[in-house]
Amino acid sequence: MIVLGKPLSRRTMLRGAGTMIALPFLEAMMPAAKAADIAARPKRLQIFYTPNGMMMQNFRPATSGKGFALPSTLEPLAPHRDAISVFSGLGHPSAAAMGDRPAGHGRSCPAFLTGTHVKQTEGSDIRCAISVDQVYAQHVGDATQLSSLELGIDQASLLGSCDIGYSCAYTNGISWLNPTVPLPVAANPRDVFERLFGDGDALDEKSRLAQLRRQTSILDFVMDDSVRLAGQLGAEDRRKLDEYRDATRAIEKRIQRAMASGAAQSGSLERPAGIPDSFDDHVRLMIDLQVLAMQADITRVGSFMIGREISNRTYPEIGIPDSHHMLSHHGHNPEKMTKLARLNQHHMEYFAYFLDRMKAVKDGEGTLLDRTLVLRGSAFGDPNEHDHMDLPVIVAGGLIEGGRHVVLDKTVTMSNLLLAALHRLDVPAASFGDSTGPLAELAGA
Repeated sequence: MIVLGKPLSRRTMLRGAGTMIALPFLEAMMPAAKAADIAARPKRLQIFYTPNGMMMQNFRPATSGKGFALPSTLEPLAPHRDAISVFSGLGHPSAAAMGDRPAGHGRSCPAFLTGTHVKQTEGSDIRCAISVDQVYAQHVGDATQLSSLELGIDQASLLGSCDIGYSCAYTNGISWLNPTVPLPVAANPRDVFERLFGDGDALDEKSRLAQLRRQTSILDFVMDDSVRLAGQLGAEDRRKLDEYRDATRAIEKRIQRAMASGAAQSGSLERPAGIPDSFDDHVRLMIDLQVLAMQADITRVGSFMIGREISNRTYPEIGIPDSHHMLSHHGHNPEKMTKLARLNQHHMEYFAYFLDRMKAVKDGEGTLLDRTLVLRGSAFGDPNEHDHMDLPVIVAGGLIEGGRHVVLDKTVTMSNLLLAALHRLDVPAASFGDSTGPLAELAGA
């Protein structure tokens, strides 16, 4: 039985029948004097990445400063306009060829969060640099169960090159633990759920899978401990615990449905059990898992790729049967440009959903979004030109000043924004990537 004579340890788990799960961040985990103080709550970093660039004329607001009109691609963000800042003109000089072969995706994707010119290779001798999310993960240290969580939709390509002369390691993900260790995304929600709620003392993998297939819940095994703890918590913490249990169970049910669907298609080699048939269901489930991980304070650092760079996914559900990558090389064909703009807006609708979900989760007097710095972007601006010097960048959340369109000279490296983001997250970094100094428009927000 848990006794609350002093602040509850952040390491407290709900336990039962060989299972244990993390708790959300509760008021009981903070000294009473600070329990209502939003400034005392943990800061978080989230990255939302879309591949293959952007139709910039549909993304970039027509005016700078406050009060700008939302262009068509940004219309889904209308409910969050006061929480977002759009940055125009930022680029990655390090993504230039610099004598290497002309393969923009293989350089621009790994540069996005590192500000580094990568080594051109199709072999195992890859070389990049630590990404900004992993710098913050190291700063957070062992305060959370997982240092970071890298999620996506497309399975990683493990062998060969995915761009001319560049290993698939450069486009499988956007996070780098260090110069030689990329962190590819996890795309199967079942695997992510097991990672969030399993460890050495919990049920082994086979047992957890059997449990999911039986349509039972991990919450059933920890119910007694949960009831005992709830009886000692304040009203706000009990509400938060109930909300967390409801969210966890809802995700379990969605994964169970996907597993049942996968079992019915067991002849398929492309869709492992646990990945929903619907792209929409898959994206929303992965976003909800990322939010649940933050809600439970399992991690404070995450990234989500709605598609792998050079993605050839088609979108018949919104009337676009064409390959995304092929549309991005539109050659100024009006029909292709219109389709690409609609696809960009479709992806922005999921970013709006991500912000919706974070804003819906209470965190003391505020919400998860209030204490999260969210970076949304792509490795290209105009994909037809492989333009890496005018990127579509949005920064959102309560840690920055919102409601702005900031226009910068196209010689400003995005590494300056990444350095400023680290400062907003209390990381005393002197430099990052090819930065020349923290971006004042973010650092002073």
